[in-house]
Amino acid sequence: MIPGFANRRQFKDLSEQEILALAISSEEDDARIYRQYAHMLRDDYPASAAIFDGMATEEDGHRQRLIDLHTQRFGDVIPLIRREHVAGYYARRPVWLVENLSLDSVRGEAAQMEHDAQRFYENAAKRVTDAATRKLLGDLAAAEAGHADRASELTEEHLDKDAKEQEDDAAHRQFVLTWVQPGLAGLMDGSVSTLAPIFAVAFATQNTWTTFLVGLAASVGAGISMGFTEAASDDGQISGRGSPYKRGLSAGVMTTLGGLGHALPYLITDFWTATIIALIVVFVELWAIAWIQNRYMQTPFMKAVFQVVLGGALVFAAGALIGSG
Repeated sequence: MIPGFANRRQFKDLSEQEILALAISSEEDDARIYRQYAHMLRDDYPASAAIFDGMATEEDGHRQRLIDLHTQRFGDVIPLIRREHVAGYYARRPVWLVENLSLDSVRGEAAQMEHDAQRFYENAAKRVTDAATRKLLGDLAAAEAGHADRASELTEEHLDKDAKEQEDDAAHRQFVLTWVQPGLAGLMDGSVSTLAPIFAVAFATQNTWTTFLVGLAASVGAGISMGFTEAASDDGQISGRGSPYKRGLSAGVMTTLGGLGHALPYLITDFWTATIIALIVVFVELWAIAWIQNRYMQTPFMKAVFQVVLGGALVFAAGALIGSG
């Protein structure tokens, strides 16, 4: 017996009153989720927050009509039955799991919510034989489809072209601050700062395995250090740079990858072959950094190339000179 599933009811075993009660609780939950979305988005995306406020109001209206129908048919006492009580019923992700999603992802979650509910009611209606129950499920499916249409109307009402452009710009800016900026800093640190120790060991020992181990240690160590530093330096509350965990992950992973790029070629046993490939990788890394700076940070491309290539060349020269001496 699987814990947590033993006491679940099968949908086919629910009475019409229980199906109606389940629909009422589901509409109530969805309204609360939409209001939470609106609360999460209000400061940065007020137009989208207004859309979710409107969708929550729509859910309240459907819930009230369902309650009126229940009162008319079964009385004032509504059975307590929720999604988690029914086996196979569609689930909702906890709001705390989507708090850090992008604006487009939140919109997608909302669309999926409506689609799941509509599809469930339509499939359920096909499986029942009682005419009244089939009609009830069909009405609920139509109501969910109406929610999707209403969401489109609310989008047109609150999210005009200018508002959408403003919110898209804000979402892009947040993406840059949360992911691109710390990732770029990590890639630069991993690609440039590890050049000196890796190539110093390479030219000093001309032992590819030793060079690889030093490069691996330097890359992983720098990644861990960079990740923790980024996450601990700013919780994002005042600066608005987003989740410290996301920023730390981005910085740490990119730092490690930046160092590993020119460490992995030293798995090749021939020293000069490994070194030539490592230099090619370094060249690619530095151009990638310049491209990212130009693409996301609006740094003029030639300026970015000059800064990155000059810095990388100086660090490489330092490592090679120290190792050769």
